[in-house]
Amino acid sequence: MQSLKLPAPQHGLRGGRSVLRQQAKRQPVLVTAAGSSYGTNLRVTTFGESHGGGVGCVVDGVPPRLQITQEEIQLELDRRRPGQSRITTPRNETDTCEILSGMAPDGSTTLGTPICILVRNKDQKSQDYSEMAVAYRPSHADATYDFKYGIRAIAGGGRSSARETIGRVAAGAIAKKLLNVVAGTEVLAYVSSVRDVEAQVDHSTMTLEQIESNPVRCPDQEAAELMYQAIDEVRTRGESCGGVVTCVVRGCPKGLGSPVFDKLEAELAKAVMSLPATKGFEVGSGFEGSRMLGSEHNDEFYLDDGEIRTRSNRSGGVQGGISNGEHIVLRVAFKPTATIARKQKTVSRDGEEVELLARGRHDPCVVPRAVPMVEAAVALVLADQLLQHYAQCELLPRDSALGPDARVARQFRHPYDEQVQHQQQAAAEEHQRQQQQQQHEPVQA
Repeated sequence: MQSLKLPAPQHGLRGGRSVLRQQAKRQPVLVTAAGSSYGTNLRVTTFGESHGGGVGCVVDGVPPRLQITQEEIQLELDRRRPGQSRITTPRNETDTCEILSGMAPDGSTTLGTPICILVRNKDQKSQDYSEMAVAYRPSHADATYDFKYGIRAIAGGGRSSARETIGRVAAGAIAKKLLNVVAGTEVLAYVSSVRDVEAQVDHSTMTLEQIESNPVRCPDQEAAELMYQAIDEVRTRGESCGGVVTCVVRGCPKGLGSPVFDKLEAELAKAVMSLPATKGFEVGSGFEGSRMLGSEHNDEFYLDDGEIRTRSNRSGGVQGGISNGEHIVLRVAFKPTATIARKQKTVSRDGEEVELLARGRHDPCVVPRAVPMVEAAVALVLADQLLQHYAQCELLPRDSALGPDARVARQFRHPYDEQVQHQQQAAAEEHQRQQQQQQHEPVQA
């Protein structure tokens, strides 16, 4: 987007146009910074480089009075941080977060103003990147950043490093809390495949504890052990490998997403495909659905205690770009880590063909640490869509709304309304107790 500061037209058509043209030529063109923000009602901007002073985010649009603690945000960051096991990067960072703004003095209540979260970098080893200063790493962002900007932060990869996702994960913790409080929504991701190892997981019963029970973050324990062995084997050879992360949203409200350009799966695709190393995305049946017949692929409807449900879920919880209340199921493919400890042919910044043996500390496989990143990206999309949907479609009563689904009118819960209901129920019970007591008291003559 370009903006020109132009003077007000002077009297006289010809003279005014001439002055406008002359002064417009002298005005600098202002170009807004691009690519570091996402969201409409809930807007997240991340900042910082891998080896700079720190990384973090600014989250704008969070509703006031949401209860969330620093410990809840830190829990998500701890799942993402490096140095967790032998199959992750050995960079030693605690990733301790500091909340600089947007919270009440109690430290756990949002004010409705922008929330700034900072994580300071403490274990940089910029000397390990001296080779990358003169030669481009194959399949990394080194060359394309030079193509675009003509300058880049060499140490640690700058903004192209996965360390940038700290801001997304911190913001995602807030989004997850909002979704759970308002709609009871749960966002869970896990590693579903590494190389030729595939996991078998029941999406209705899996838990966060099962996912976090092993360093691969796969709730299928047998598959997790084979995945660990596969990752460790390529690590010992100075190689890397990719994998797939599956994300499941349980209890998603019906009606999130908009037709045409803002379809829910389109927003989800943009968010998760903006994560480092992503190369593929699919929802529901995905590419497999292209080989099915319509009668095989369609999800038939039925009524379940007044709620419209589907007997199958090949749509992956999204139909017509709008959530239908079933589990949202999506899969994200991650490529092998680009930086490997093997000699590769490349080109230097001086335009010479050379060989590069990269150093530095890198994940042999990104998918175990990508799990909380995918969850955060999905949660940010859904929280933004929730605020948009509520603003447009929930302001007026649904008494006259079409359709037999009984859940739609009561799918959002308000914690303060629940508190009032508990108080009213307690008062009614006390009133009933007093009446019963009066009935049993003897009548005075």
